[in-house]
Amino acid sequence: MKKVYTGIDIGSDSIKMITAEIFDQKARVLASSSVRSVGVKKGVITDPKMVADSIRLAVKELESMLGLKIEEALVNVSSNGMDVSIVTGESSVEDEVTGEEVTNALKNAVLGRVEEDRELITIQPIVFALDDEMNLQDPKHLKGQELSVKAVMSTVPKQNVKDVLTVMKLAGLKAVDLTFGICGDYASAMTDEMKSQAGAVINIGHDKTEVAILNKGIMIKNEILTVGSKHVDSDICYIYKVDRTRARQLKETFAVASKRYADYNDVVEIEGKDGEKLTINQSEISEIVEARLKQILNLAKKQINLLTKREISYIIITGGISELAGFQYLVEEVLGRTASTLNLTTMGVRHNKYSSVLGMIKYFDQKLELRGKKYSMFQDRKMEEMKTTKKKSNLSSDTVISKVFGHFFEN
Repeated sequence: MKKVYTGIDIGSDSIKMITAEIFDQKARVLASSSVRSVGVKKGVITDPKMVADSIRLAVKELESMLGLKIEEALVNVSSNGMDVSIVTGESSVEDEVTGEEVTNALKNAVLGRVEEDRELITIQPIVFALDDEMNLQDPKHLKGQELSVKAVMSTVPKQNVKDVLTVMKLAGLKAVDLTFGICGDYASAMTDEMKSQAGAVINIGHDKTEVAILNKGIMIKNEILTVGSKHVDSDICYIYKVDRTRARQLKETFAVASKRYADYNDVVEIEGKDGEKLTINQSEISEIVEARLKQILNLAKKQINLLTKREISYIIITGGISELAGFQYLVEEVLGRTASTLNLTTMGVRHNKYSSVLGMIKYFDQKLELRGKKYSMFQDRKMEEMKTTKKKSNLSSDTVISKVFGHFFEN
């Protein structure tokens, strides 16, 4: 079975979608799309119908590239109000541990521990034990009688989940799994070394910046700052008296993140709101951008220090604005040499705005592997059709995922 998944990242500025095949633990992007989103503010869905309309546009783009109908997807959920707690669970083993026993242990760990006004989003195992054998990361195929797990359970208010499921239903899609976008960012950046370390991930979004602390790949704390890349646009609007569309264009196509990387002799002429001709110098506009980015990075640094007293081995920064030239220089200046800007190298999504959705797909596949499950959002028959035709397929879904993978227990 080919492992092919579609992921959706619902952001305040854009909807990012990817369909990718996981092979040999690597993602091969088959199609990607990014469309402007409407109806999301600071990561919270404010108008489900408008968000669904944006998703349908992205789906249409992907379907035209794939020649297949998309019916299911992974999707991110807002981490606003997230709560984490350590839980334990057990499962009996008849002979050797299978994915079913792993799933049962995780299920028992959360059973009865989710409050009525909250929904479970992730249950991430810290360590397994099989009888007297301790500190196991993957106990499958080992022989024993009693499997136990210590895990971190993450929950959010029910409304966070209700909003996402409403949007997916309006868009005509089935939500196979929900997760946090920041978990996807980590999965996109993860190295073998990071798996045993404590660190931080910072995602600078459109109107918010999320800061998360992870220990051995498990998110244990997070905070959302109400400042993002749109505030850079606002600064440019204010200084040069231009509209937001023009300010964004200047930020993305002319300015750089650090004045050090700017060319003082490079100028652009534009027309202001009142029709007056403006000459903008790259060095001067970059100084404006740099000041705001330094503020965001300093706020994130302060938040990391408030969230944890652990020794931080790495800090990863992502988000679309991190693609600006000179951004890494600012990162090192404010956060030090342990910090680095994410560099996505996966063909088809070589831009940090895709880090959450690409990582969500990798993260989902890793969860299935631990639980010993095999699953694809496209049946092999459909994948063969994709190779032989570019026409859009109207095949209906015959997935049995709802029978074998219950999100609210096996995530």
